[in-house]
Amino acid sequence: MTDTPRRTALDALHRELGATMTDFAGWDMPLRYGSERDEHVAVRTRAGLFDLSHMGEITVTGPQAAALLDYALVGNIGSVATGRARYTMICREDGGILDDLIVYRLADTEYMVVANASNAQTVLDALTERAAGFDAEVRDDRDAYALLAVQGPESPGILKSLTDADLDGLKYYAGLPGTVAGVPALIARTGYTGEDGFELFVAPGDAEKLWKALTEAGADAGLVPCGLSCRDTLRLEAGMPLYGHELTTATTPFDAGLGRVVKFEKEGDFVGRAALLAAAERAEAQPPRKLVGLIAEGRRVPRAGFSVVAGGEVVGEVTSGAPSPTLGKPIAIAYVDAALAAPGTAGVGVDIRGSHEPYEVVALPFYKRQR
Repeated sequence: MTDTPRRTALDALHRELGATMTDFAGWDMPLRYGSERDEHVAVRTRAGLFDLSHMGEITVTGPQAAALLDYALVGNIGSVATGRARYTMICREDGGILDDLIVYRLADTEYMVVANASNAQTVLDALTERAAGFDAEVRDDRDAYALLAVQGPESPGILKSLTDADLDGLKYYAGLPGTVAGVPALIARTGYTGEDGFELFVAPGDAEKLWKALTEAGADAGLVPCGLSCRDTLRLEAGMPLYGHELTTATTPFDAGLGRVVKFEKEGDFVGRAALLAAAERAEAQPPRKLVGLIAEGRRVPRAGFSVVAGGEVVGEVTSGAPSPTLGKPIAIAYVDAALAAPGTAGVGVDIRGSHEPYEVVALPFYKRQR
């Protein structure tokens, strides 16, 4: 084993572009290329191009692939149609979240599970262990893919200029095989920015050719390369959870307000079912804390781990915080006592280095695009 971060197939290109690189989940990844605010605004108003090759792809195949995933994950994966995708989670027996995932059904008995980079090995190990007794194979395909994403209102037009695939017919949370700039790709439409956009799963050897083709095709539309920093502020504005912040092994989907992903009605048992049923009942009766949005009245920026306060008492904790380029104010996502979670609740603040800064409680998301 080595402590040296892994590099994506686009590493040399990122460095040519002058990217500020950072170690993220064991990968050397571009944090920003210039101004993270400019990159954020480009995605909101035009288009941004991301390298997401650090994400973990795991293929599950075989006659009982669907049955395995229904047992291993909290969602009803067997009901996903071929060509569609589903957001779901993998939990421990005690209901704690191991990771949130997107699962694509590529064929009748073939699925691709996409895990967060920091949890990819954990998810692979859990799926492999849970596959015992099922006629299904779990395969580590992390080295088989590079992943590029084009996000923003101009992304459909940019991609249409490079492919004959039916993008108009590609629904949200779906994927189809196609060719983009002569490169074979799985073209997906999910996104993690709050904007329309596409993810392109390709062979690592094709990644640089595709990046350059997208850059050229998007030049007139204002497409810019984007790093992980603006990806975080974009998802924060869109109220999307980040593992290790809003989601942890200490939280259940119901704690995070995402109980809808747990499908108790599906046939058979699944890992964590009993604990999650209890968590659902607790959440319905009297949840101890709820996930809310906070908007600053001042200019000081909250960060993960800062205490939420009211009446001189700690009533919650910030899980994510940053300046919001779209709102022009600092924002945060936080777990707060249920009694203080209603939008407009007065007297709530964040302890920023000893000063209790006033914040407005709001419903998530902070930003929702006009469709």
